[in-house]
Amino acid sequence: MPTTTRFTKAKLSDGSLVDFIVTDGRFSAITPAGKAADPATIDLAGQLVVPAFVEGHIHLDTSFYGDAWRPHIPCTNGFDVRERVAFQAQNLAAAAPMAERAKNQLELCIGNGSLSMRSHVMVDGSVGLRHVETILAVREQYRDLIDIQLVAFPQSGILSSPGTAELLDEALKLGCDLVGGLDPASFDRDVKGHLDVVFALAGKHGAGVDIHLHDGGTLGLFQVEEIAARTKALGMGGHVVVSHAYGLGDIPADALAKAGAMLAASGVAIMTNAPGNHAFPPVAALRQAGVTVFSGSDNIRDSWWPYGDGDMLSRAKMIGYRSGFYEDHELEAAFDVVTYAGAKALGLEGYGISVGARADFVAMGAEHVPEAVVAVPKDRTVYRRGRAVAESGAMLAR
Repeated sequence: MPTTTRFTKAKLSDGSLVDFIVTDGRFSAITPAGKAADPATIDLAGQLVVPAFVEGHIHLDTSFYGDAWRPHIPCTNGFDVRERVAFQAQNLAAAAPMAERAKNQLELCIGNGSLSMRSHVMVDGSVGLRHVETILAVREQYRDLIDIQLVAFPQSGILSSPGTAELLDEALKLGCDLVGGLDPASFDRDVKGHLDVVFALAGKHGAGVDIHLHDGGTLGLFQVEEIAARTKALGMGGHVVVSHAYGLGDIPADALAKAGAMLAASGVAIMTNAPGNHAFPPVAALRQAGVTVFSGSDNIRDSWWPYGDGDMLSRAKMIGYRSGFYEDHELEAAFDVVTYAGAKALGLEGYGISVGARADFVAMGAEHVPEAVVAVPKDRTVYRRGRAVAESGAMLAR
């Protein structure tokens, strides 16, 4: 027998009040409030109802959230990826068990309303496949609460870390969904060789690609161009992401316009978390060019920085604040970055508030989306397939 739950007086983003029915975890009917055929069982009392947030970029294996506080160690000369990786190895050696830390972070994100996630998981010669195996097991434990895509992430490079290409291959065989990359030019110092490995593995396994790119300026732009060219040539549009892409934030307007057109034509999406001390991709300009721009928390209380609250609505506010978004339509764009754009970038099926879609949603105390972005209300209830799983940031009994 199908399981059915009825809800009444939900306020949608367009301001309309509706009743809806969830059958076997999907929206089966949405009608004007008060016109449902049967009495509702859950009264949402005019709360704003939005799709569950999409946490598009996170690191479940390296967070210290819920573990002992670890003071941030500054780099000796500005931002240096290799040095940060060394600090990370030092901190992880003294950290609580990875599964425990990953669960803490997962429950933080679920509690705030993220029910879809993409996590990068470290693969290199020093850790082998241990991180992947641990996070795969955690993913299985939480499969009824959140959908998780895993990226096999070469944190120490590929060509400069012997054996990593083979480990990435094995990680994909074990169950990772995407193959990652890391600064092909500055880290491996061989853009073609690095991308040859990444895209060959993607082709072999039918996997997506998500590459960390911290390099700025024209060096970063060059790598974005190379990634876009390969994506277009291989017909992989919609399956490739450049994460961070700091270089897009510090190039002239005419170069940015060309890059935006190129990214849109190739189908490469851009992930930004609007980091506080870096230039970041101009969200409005790229969206106007037709580029899918989405977001994620990235690091939460780890070796890269001590910040992060696992709240994608808070992230939307940060993106809006740093982008100079003030008008309602701009605040709605910031919200789209953590919801529908994220769903598109991750290729999520059945996302949204519509008949037939998965009933993964958040009900909160806000008049409309712009207010939600600036106020970041914490009085939220998170529903997974129509069942409440978290309230006011805390997980409910499973």
